[in-house]
Amino acid sequence: MQAHPFKVYKESSDGDLSVPFKRIILDEIDPQGNQVSIDLYDTTGEFDNDHAGLVRLREPWIDSRGDTEIASSQLDLTEPSEKPRVARNGAKPTQYQYALSGTLTNEMRFVAIREGVDPKVVIDEVASGRAIIPANINHPETEPMIIGKKFLVKVNANIGNSSVSQDIEAEVAKMRMAVDFGADTVM
Repeated sequence: MQAHPFKVYKESSDGDLSVPFKRIILDEIDPQGNQVSIDLYDTTGEFDNDHAGLVRLREPWIDSRGDTEIASSQLDLTEPSEKPRVARNGAKPTQYQYALSGTLTNEMRFVAIREGVDPKVVIDEVASGRAIIPANINHPETEPMIIGKKFLVKVNANIGNSSVSQDIEAEVAKMRMAVDFGADTVM
């Protein structure tokens, strides 16, 4: 018996997407004599380097659509940062616009696998405005998720420093605990 949950990946039918899940082995045996397991939504990411940041999972997807470009200058020169990505003339690079045009994006495919639904349900719900996929082009590190009535509930956890204590390691530990226990987003 597996003592702790462990990460597994479900692949898309064409093998080009890999969606993480947390597998929990139950103390139940099915009629064929196998131990029963359940796969849960997993947002824990990779924890091998506290300072490396998140993998830019969506960057190649955004690039491949060809409807955005890197701006010629930074919007705010007070802080060093990457130049923002902007829409090309006339383009509307949002999951809503893609859904309206019937374009199935990798973000939509990812959430369909994670939510256990047909991708057509995702396109229909997003195109109708009954669901959203928060996927800003300037945040390619965000793992796609969908919010809407036909989909799983999402949980947000708030963490942060206070005037009494400013310990980044403690905040990282809080963030890890929040996602280990199922938070979908951490702010």
